[in-house]
Amino acid sequence: MKDLFGKAILDHQTNNSPQDLITETSISEADEMSVAYLFRSFGQMPAMEQKALELAQGKTLDVGCGAGSHSLYLQNEKQLEVTAIDISSNAIEACKLRGLKNARVQDIMALEGEKFDTILLLMNGAGMCGRLKNIGAFLQKLKSLLNKNGQVLLDSSDIIYMFDEDEDGGKWIPSDEEYYGEVVFNIQYKGQKEDPFNWLYIDFNTLQNAAHAAGLQCQLVLEGEHYDYLAKLSL
Repeated sequence: MKDLFGKAILDHQTNNSPQDLITETSISEADEMSVAYLFRSFGQMPAMEQKALELAQGKTLDVGCGAGSHSLYLQNEKQLEVTAIDISSNAIEACKLRGLKNARVQDIMALEGEKFDTILLLMNGAGMCGRLKNIGAFLQKLKSLLNKNGQVLLDSSDIIYMFDEDEDGGKWIPSDEEYYGEVVFNIQYKGQKEDPFNWLYIDFNTLQNAAHAAGLQCQLVLEGEHYDYLAKLSL
């Protein structure tokens, strides 16, 4: 990976002529995304993210922290002990420049020997497992990192709305896809293209089934206005 997402974050933080990211998926056309959005304050965050941060307690792990906005709020406003991790070294550098005390380059699947009271996976964070077939191992890893009364707070979207309806209200979904929530992402930044990567949007019922199979409780905390939701997983 060229770490273009992280480069955009670091460029914005260091005022190095940041530009918009261009994102495109296997089911959607190219779209511009302002990297400034990743630097939003609590008041600028969607209700779903605000709710997750309100529910966060104890020793907290922010997975795929990006520019670190969620972690900064928990560290500075709620005085929580926060560990922010991301596979992007550029993003982590930006997090440290923003004042995060504990930010490190880390793949969640390789994290061992630590336990947390709250694990955050915001901005469709569960999607990092890439494919539905990986969700079981992903949830088992999260489970292994939870303290006894710990919680995982994650948001995602049911992207069934992206597909065309037939006259009976049924959905036309490409039959060659194993699961309709699996997409391939492409990112461009400053004329460079990132290697395509897999991402998963998981509907709540599918998440709930996978959670139960992994020995986790799964609770719907909040539903958004556009097929999105916030869920809480616990032991």
